Amino acid sequence: MTHTPYPSSYYAASANSAPPRPALDENKSVDVCIIGAGYTGLSTALFLLEQGFTVTVLEAARVGFGASGRNGGQIVNSYSRDIDSIEASAGPEEARLIGSMAFEGARIIRERVQRYGIACDLKDGGVFAAFTSKQMKHLESQKALWERYGHRQLELLDEQGIRQVVDCDRYVGGMLDMSGGHIHPLNLALGEAAAVESLGGVIHEHSPAIRIDRGTPAVVHTERGSVTARFVVVAGNAYLGNLVPELAAKSMPCGTQVITTEPLDESLAARLLPQDYCVEDCNYLLDYYRLSADRRLIYGGGVVYGARDPADIEAIIRPKMLKTFPQLRDVKIEYAWTGNFLLTLSRLPQVGRIGDNLYYSQGCSGHGVTYTHLAGKVLAEALRGQAERFDAFASLPHYPFPGGQSLRAPLSALGAMYYGLRDKLGI
Repeated sequence: MTHTPYPSSYYAASANSAPPRPALDENKSVDVCIIGAGYTGLSTALFLLEQGFTVTVLEAARVGFGASGRNGGQIVNSYSRDIDSIEASAGPEEARLIGSMAFEGARIIRERVQRYGIACDLKDGGVFAAFTSKQMKHLESQKALWERYGHRQLELLDEQGIRQVVDCDRYVGGMLDMSGGHIHPLNLALGEAAAVESLGGVIHEHSPAIRIDRGTPAVVHTERGSVTARFVVVAGNAYLGNLVPELAAKSMPCGTQVITTEPLDESLAARLLPQDYCVEDCNYLLDYYRLSADRRLIYGGGVVYGARDPADIEAIIRPKMLKTFPQLRDVKIEYAWTGNFLLTLSRLPQVGRIGDNLYYSQGCSGHGVTYTHLAGKVLAEALRGQAERFDAFASLPHYPFPGGQSLRAPLSALGAMYYGLRDKLGI
């Protein structure tokens, strides 16, 4: 039995303690078997357990091993493609339902942190930073769009205003979302896992699902055991592999890179981000950054299509960090890692059901911290027979990447180069 350790990240090095969770070594029966102990799986498990279901979660490695424990730690509302894109591609009723859920994930995170006493360094406030007047006009439109759907914790920042929240002279303005914020992502996952177990749920780590016998009930097999369940929820996202071939055909794993500095002097940290907000810029290939609880700068960006690990992550991300904060040129980088996310062609999440009882949600396309928590609620509602919101997501059209699996990565990279050039030219 292979025991997969966490990657060498700042999050793993500063994680809260967690109990051992033995691999599955028996045959058992429950109401719901969930594949994947990241945010989607843990959120689904919590909502189901609170409704009286019996739940077993199978995790191939460790709780939060994938994107849930490696991301930038930013609470960002809406979806990777905003509500106006959904309005254009879906019917008015679907757009209304999906738009009304665009800000729910952040509320779920805060409710979970409060209810279960999760220690994850939760801070309020997220900033979208604009390099150009065109990007600023987009933020003005985005604010009006979000306010149309009832989200009003927003403030536009002019050039002087954004200099008061981030010590960088590259931005012409921005937008502050006080319902955004940031967390220690792995500690959030570990806290949610503890909450699952407090309600009677069982999590088996080092227990990759190797086969699903579809039927009623379904049987999920691991190397040394099996789980028979009325329902199966597939929540593996970019780490699912080919367990469910139908899901692999319309998605692509991608990697994003993150670096973390040594702890900064208190006065320097306070100058960089005086209000301790997190920031992401408005470029297509965006950068994102924030301070950790111990005053390190966590800085991420870039996309590797096909999810391979670059040989030198620091060489990719450090120059980006120094363009934003040249005052950090003498600061040491102590951690660097890659986290994979699952990209869809539409950049919208894929939600659905295969057969009568195999449910799934995947493809957050780099916008997953809030969406995955919402997805857990929507999936749990569907298993209870309340499928209106589930059906709204399931109705979104999805298509395979051009060129099939062999060409999806290079073609997507070419598209990204095009948009990256547009960012540089300001068009």
